[in-house]
This record gives sequence, structure tokens and C-alpha cells, in this order.
Amino acid sequence: MSIEVAVPKRLSAIELGVFGSRIEAVCDEMGATLKRAAFSPNIKDRLDYSCAVFDADGQLCAQAAHIPVHLGSMAYAMAGIIATIDWCDGDMIVVNDPYLGGTHLPDVTLISPIFDANKQQLLGFVANRAHHANIGSDSPGSMPISASLEEEGLIIAPTLIQQRGKTLAAVLSRLSGNDAESHGDFSAQISANTAGVMRLSELITGLGVQRFFSALQQLNDYGERLARAALQDIPDGCYRFSDVMDDDGLGNKDIPIVVAINVVAGDVRVNFSGTSAQVAGNINCPLSVAAAGVYYVFRCLMPAQTPACAGSFRPISLYAPEGSLLNSRRPAAVAAGNVETSTRVVDVILGALAQAIPDRIPAASHGSMNNIAMGARASNGSAAWNYYETIGGGMGASVKGSGLSALQTHMTNTLNTPVESLESHFPLRVHRYEIRHGSGGAGAFNGGDGLLREFEFTANAQATLLTERRLHRPWGLRQGLPASPGHNRLNGTTLPPKCSLNLKAGDRLCIETPGGGGWGKKG
Repeated sequence: MSIEVAVPKRLSAIELGVFGSRIEAVCDEMGATLKRAAFSPNIKDRLDYSCAVFDADGQLCAQAAHIPVHLGSMAYAMAGIIATIDWCDGDMIVVNDPYLGGTHLPDVTLISPIFDANKQQLLGFVANRAHHANIGSDSPGSMPISASLEEEGLIIAPTLIQQRGKTLAAVLSRLSGNDAESHGDFSAQISANTAGVMRLSELITGLGVQRFFSALQQLNDYGERLARAALQDIPDGCYRFSDVMDDDGLGNKDIPIVVAINVVAGDVRVNFSGTSAQVAGNINCPLSVAAAGVYYVFRCLMPAQTPACAGSFRPISLYAPEGSLLNSRRPAAVAAGNVETSTRVVDVILGALAQAIPDRIPAASHGSMNNIAMGARASNGSAAWNYYETIGGGMGASVKGSGLSALQTHMTNTLNTPVESLESHFPLRVHRYEIRHGSGGAGAFNGGDGLLREFEFTANAQATLLTERRLHRPWGLRQGLPASPGHNRLNGTTLPPKCSLNLKAGDRLCIETPGGGGWGKKG
């Protein structure tokens, strides 16, 4: 006797749109929970976090509009993370290892499985990733001028932080180092995943498991159709471009990143052969970070309604030689790879595509997250305070108009830290925070201007700068001029792009960020 199994019906366009919005709303609620529950300015004010939903195989289902470098790297690497774990209902895993799908050590990821009502069938996962200003490095802010991964802080292999619904207090204490702010941020991440599990379970229960799986398949197929239609607008051919990183902080300069993009009928293959071998400093990155930059650029070419799911990235593949700057081997240092090298990946992809679709590609944006990490140690060696922030710059101009000024671009989507929050939490005073007028490249359309941010330290401290585009200017397009490079100064003396500083009360540190390149010949 055969048993007939009902085949879930095809969703209408409206039903599919509603489904995509509902699953994306799970990510949005996770993000809202994390923001409201976090303790540190880095998470609650700067919003340095990301949330996403994955299927049972670790394929991306949806993400909130958070930080591209977080989300793209998770989308690329999640399947490899989850395959190594024997999951149970109520479990939650914490991990930050860059060579197991992370980005750099301060970005800590929590992953939770979703099971069916009988707690037997694995249905999917929710995950969030947040930046911790203290992850155990000897350098305050945990973004050191490092030569190996071990120097950058605590390396967390996939570890249970919650087991069958119970938070493991000993693990939480070890990760936070009994620091109240860090403990609060980890607790906020746990709460965000708990909210995500609850909401996604409600969605699956309402639809039924089979209809949920069918809807996911249809969403991915729809994403692939939209992606292929968009990518077919790129003429077939091979497009090449190269650019350089200023330095690695340990003496190596003008470090090349080279790309060749092969396009055939909407299939895109991105090859980074010719890129520098991994370097002594910390601008190396795992392949997942390079993938994030690639995915981001091509996602920008797709229609706004394209769902952020695995299907949308099916037409895109990439390769970087193992042991290269973009596919480094353990234990290469990677603290700045996630923040600085990822931005140059975007630049070279855009530079190559400008040859194929010149009226759709902007000039180079400021090309750096302009990272500053700072803090001090107490007399017993523990952290007295830690802070980290990225500073915006100018956006590149395009055929549509001048670039915007004073904002984060491309691989970061964080906010600035309000001056009031910064001065109330830390022994700092912000003397100047203003647009750096005239730093954008001139052209038919001018590039956006960068920022100037000047700190005065009211107590002794240490600081680390990890910045780019100080030696090489963001380029213009179509005869548009390059932007002004950035400039870092301590008490008026020029600093190298990447450096560690011992600061005294009264010292003033000024960060001038680059503008964006101009587009078109100025009349």
C-alpha cells in the first residue's frame, strides 16, 4: 500500500515576497535585541554586529542589512563550521577562529540550531556576529600590530556556550574574563539568538516543515534567476585590475592585489592569481573575507528586490592561491585583513568591472575603515578600558553624481560613536570632528570628502592605528582626479599608516580620512 505525500504548492509572487520578508524580519529582530541588550558602545552605539538565518546545510537564507564583511564571510563559510558539530536542540556554539570561517578574533559568532517540534529533525540555524573591543590581546582594543594570530587575542574553536537550553556559566566567564561589559555583550548575543530561534520556530510551525523547505527552495531559485539576469548585463570577457595595500605595519609596502574576472553568459569567475603572498604583518585574510568583498560588489549590481540568500550567489565563484594575502595559512596574522584588505578587494573588483560596464561603476571610495583601537591596563595587568572604532570617509563619484561625504562605505556599515557616548565612557575628549573639505577628487562629479577626528587623551593610554590610503590615493574614473590621501598625526607629527602608540595625558591624536575619487573630466 503506497502513501501519498502532499507536494507543497508553488508560492505566488506575493506569497514568496511575504515569505522572504518574514524570514528577513527574524534577522531584524535579532539585531534589535542585540543592540538594546549590549553593554559596549561598540555594539550598542556603533552597531558593529550582524545577524543571519541559514538552512540545515549552512546555506544562507536571509540576512539583515548589517555589515557586508560579516555577512559575506558567514555566507561563504557557515557550511564548513556546522558540519563538524553534533547538534542538539537548545545548543549554542561560540566561535571566532578566522581559519574556521571567522574574520578576525574580535568578531565573535554565536550559532544556534532550529529543530522540529519533536526535537529530532534539524531545520536550520540562526547566527549573529559582533565585534568585541577586548578579546584578550595584550594591546588595548585587541587590534594590535601583530605578526601571528596568537598575538591577536583569544582564539575560540567551536565551543558550546549553551547546552540544551542552559547557558554554561564557566564558559561565559572564561570568554568575558569576568569583565562586566564583555559579559554583558556575550549575554546580549545569547539573547539575540534565543529570539531568533523562537521567531524562526514560529514561522516554521505556522507554515509546516515541508512547506517551509519548499518556500526556501523557491526563494533561492528566484534569487538565482534575478542574479543571472543582472549578471548577463556584463559583456562576456576577461577584465583585469590591480591595486596595492600601503603597508603591513612590519616594513612591507606596496603589496599588490590582482584580479581577473571572467564573465561568460552571466557566470562570473573571480581569480586573484598574481596577488601577493601572505605577509609578515596582519593584513592577511582567510578566503571567506575575500569572498565577502566579491559577493558584496556583485550583490550591488543586482535588483534591490534580490533576496540575500545562497541562490543569489550561485553564479559567482572565486579562487585565490593558498598562502596568498587573500587565502592565508594559519597562523598568519589577520586583524587588519578583515577591515583593510577587504576594502581593497572591493576596489579591485570595481576597477575591473569599470572596463566592462563603465557607466555603472563609481570611482574608488576612501578605501579604509580608518581603525583606531585604544585603552589602558590597570596596575594588576587587567584591562582598565578598551575601545575600538572605525571612521568614515568620502564615497567615490559616479555618472549619477558626486560622492557622498563623511560616511562608512562598502564593507563596513557601522555608525560613528557619538561624541557624548565616547567622552562619558572613556578618558577622552574630542576636540574636532568635522568634514575634511576639499579632500574628494575633482571631476565632472566630485568625490565625497573625508572626515577629521581629533582626540585628546586625559589619561595615559595605548593606541593602535590600522589605516590605508595614506600612501596611495583613491583613484578616479573617466578622467576624474584621485582623492586626497589620509593623514594621521600625533601632536602635529605625521604617523605611518599602521602603528602602535604610547600616549600621555594631554596628547592629541588627529585622524584625517581620505576622500573619494572624482568621476569624469572637469569642465
